[in-house]
Amino acid sequence: MKWPTVPVGEIAQQVRGVSYDKSQVSNSAAPGLRPVLRAGNIQEGSLLLDKDLVYVPDSCIAHQQLLRPGDIVIAASSGSIDVVGKAAQLSEPWEGSFGAFCKVVRPSSDRVNPRYLHHFFQSTGYRRKVSSLAAGANINNLKNEHIDDLLLPLPPLEEQRRIAAILDKAASLEKLSQSAITKLYQTLESSFRHLSSITVCDSVFKSLEEVVEAIIDYRGKSPEKTVEGIPLITARLIKEGRILEATEFIAPESYSQWMRRGIPKRGDVVFTTEAPLGQVAQIDNPDIALAQRLVLLRGKSNELDNTYLRFALRMNSVTEQIRKRATGSTVLGIRQKELRKIEIPLPALEVQRGFARLALAIEGEIQHLRHRAEFIIALKDSLTNQLMEE
Repeated sequence: MKWPTVPVGEIAQQVRGVSYDKSQVSNSAAPGLRPVLRAGNIQEGSLLLDKDLVYVPDSCIAHQQLLRPGDIVIAASSGSIDVVGKAAQLSEPWEGSFGAFCKVVRPSSDRVNPRYLHHFFQSTGYRRKVSSLAAGANINNLKNEHIDDLLLPLPPLEEQRRIAAILDKAASLEKLSQSAITKLYQTLESSFRHLSSITVCDSVFKSLEEVVEAIIDYRGKSPEKTVEGIPLITARLIKEGRILEATEFIAPESYSQWMRRGIPKRGDVVFTTEAPLGQVAQIDNPDIALAQRLVLLRGKSNELDNTYLRFALRMNSVTEQIRKRATGSTVLGIRQKELRKIEIPLPALEVQRGFARLALAIEGEIQHLRHRAEFIIALKDSLTNQLMEE
């Protein structure tokens, strides 16, 4: 069924944000002051109510400007186009207000379900409309009429509640997946810090030159790019310990010439020698070509586990050495001869392998959860678009 559409201005009212002088602002709570939200407190469809707050005198805040459960806070003005239009709903009582660079949309409970309206302000249709407005003359500013004139489908209240419940469930599953990923990362980092403290205390350090059998960098004239062929991995594709999917390729006949210094193997470590300096990942699929600004590292099998090496290159004591040995006035980079001198803490090989097994198991679970989260996000977005367009 096609639901009738109504302007937001017919089913909700807007409230302007609080204005105040810098001299009136405090960064800590005190009697006679109330917390005020700003655009930075709107994060991924939620409101951060316990940090990055400012506090202003009660006298600056009108009764109408006190936030109520169901209110939707919108970033209306910002130096960043990406920030304009971000929205989140207050779900519980909170004794505070919001700043002048934000707006509040306050739903009329007899016309619209507050959670239904919340999901409208999270939909891709809303974001597209805001983006088109932000691209116009008022590039970083949403006016009242921009919000009031937005059209949304308005089924009967009971149907709104049903739709909101479905979308709330999908959002809850998304948060559970993200929370599980965060906890696994914390476990991995905790194990890594523990290992770091043990190895640093033991003071067993060796240079990469001593424990790595191959340090290969790829220099020279860049190979000609093609629309298909061998994936070309560039420095920008090394991120958060992973190698992202390639968008450039080289012809198979160019591969052997370009990679003549050394063909990668599964498990080899890739290190970025320039911006972004010091990013590290391991090779899972060796059928790739490595671009300039990348170095291939392969540990001696009787001394160094490659997975441990990947994490060792992120230890504070190691990244500090990398930073000190890097050169360049505008773009920092490290040369191979300097990279060879970098020293890493080296526990017994069995300890390295034990940590590697734990790390790989955790990373495997993180990858599984990441795929699940991506699926849930896509499903939620699809549901939102379908249900909001009925």
